[in-house]
Amino acid sequence: MDYKAYLVEELDGVYSGSIKELQMRDIEPGNVIIKVHYSSLNYKDALAASGVKGVASSYPFVPGIDVAGEILESSSNNFKAGEKVIATGYKLGMSVFGGFGELVQIPQEWVVPLPSDFSLLNAMSFGTAGLTAGACVKKILNNNPSFKNPVLVSGATGGVGSVAVNLLSNLNYEVHAITGKLNEELILKKMGASKVIDRNEFMAEPVKALDKAIYSAGVDTVGGDILSKMLSMIESHGSVACCGNVAGMKFTSSVFPFILRGISLIGVDSAESDINFKKEIWDLFSSDWSLNLDDYSKVISLEDIGDEITKILDGKQIGRVVIKHGD
Repeated sequence: MDYKAYLVEELDGVYSGSIKELQMRDIEPGNVIIKVHYSSLNYKDALAASGVKGVASSYPFVPGIDVAGEILESSSNNFKAGEKVIATGYKLGMSVFGGFGELVQIPQEWVVPLPSDFSLLNAMSFGTAGLTAGACVKKILNNNPSFKNPVLVSGATGGVGSVAVNLLSNLNYEVHAITGKLNEELILKKMGASKVIDRNEFMAEPVKALDKAIYSAGVDTVGGDILSKMLSMIESHGSVACCGNVAGMKFTSSVFPFILRGISLIGVDSAESDINFKKEIWDLFSSDWSLNLDDYSKVISLEDIGDEITKILDGKQIGRVVIKHGD
């Protein structure tokens, strides 16, 4: 079974991607073959496409950590040919060829049915970034943040941050958005941010062990010193969900936010989350957490993916990029 894919290859230490014809192997027991209608571009996909060590297990490789499509062939008792499904994370797009191809073959345990009243395009407008944002919001909501103070979101123009801003605003929280792209203030306010904070201004003063407690909770998508400062500014018994490290994989904090204010720092790894938790988040997005992301999503063809990979690596990407396969 032949299919088209964006294949990343390495030659003398240089990584480049191009569209190639590949052959799908015979289906293995317990697996499904999905005809991919849509995928999306995530930061991890861009890293895999550029050969960053520790992302893709080997090359040549097809990135794409999420897919939405229909079952083409199944050796599973849980899924039948023709069913519409979503798959995100685990080893998809890391050691298993991913959603930048027209077909993927993955274990049934990685797959959830597409919720009713939810289209395949809807699913990838959220994608892994949206799923991660949903997981962050769900975990801080479990801690019952007050409405007295705003919720702070870092990396607000990125895929995770933009969905988090949208969702929290839709849930009637006041949202303050940290960004390095002040030229995107209008779009952030359209997403639901009541205040847009310049990243440099936010970090102008040194991080304190404890600062004024002016936020009820936070969603941090970047890590580093921004996370350190965010922790110092959360009110008693608040929480911060952390899911990224683009600003640094290390941060420095005292124990004071934790032992004097009882703040919770919650790590979020949507890729390896339990499949039932993923299903819960997708069901919420199709019902109580319904969002219209059309204004913040760009749909492209596979032929355009190279330019978008460059943009996301250069920090110039806004919102979500959805990859459509076929006509």
